Amino acid sequence: MEAQGQHVQWRAKELTPGQLAQRSGVAVSALHFYEREGLISSRRTSGNQRRYRRDMLRRVAFVKIAQRVGIPLAAIREALATLPEGRTPTRRDWEVLSQRWQGELDRRIEQLVRLRDDLTGCIGCGCLSLATCAIVNSHDRMGDDGPGARTLDVALRAPEGD
Repeated sequence: MEAQGQHVQWRAKELTPGQLAQRSGVAVSALHFYEREGLISSRRTSGNQRRYRRDMLRRVAFVKIAQRVGIPLAAIREALATLPEGRTPTRRDWEVLSQRWQGELDRRIEQLVRLRDDLTGCIGCGCLSLATCAIVNSHDRMGDDGPGARTLDVALRAPEGD
């Protein structure tokens, strides 16, 4: 058993769940969840212990970053399924994979900027800014356009000039 804080040898081809957790900053329980969800994989030793290939570190890092920016697990799983089995993904593999999300990430950035800018003057719903509030919907006039936060959600908002 390795001592707490001791680094895994860089030449190690496989990692235990504890080693992968330590190196990735993800709890062992999260690794098991990622494995159940098909995001990472392991093999079993003759003693039925999990061993992860070292390239699972990259996959875990990718999952963490993708989750942080709001990419759903199903989309992450679909993207990871396009990576080659049996070899460490190359820089080009990762580049192709990340380009698939460019449009979605651009929409998310636009959404966050809009939320930041439109809610800056908001004091909180009590509300002292009803005349200029971005989410006010007097008499449910936007209900005819469909469900959702139509004035704030860039995916639901009608294009300017309509």
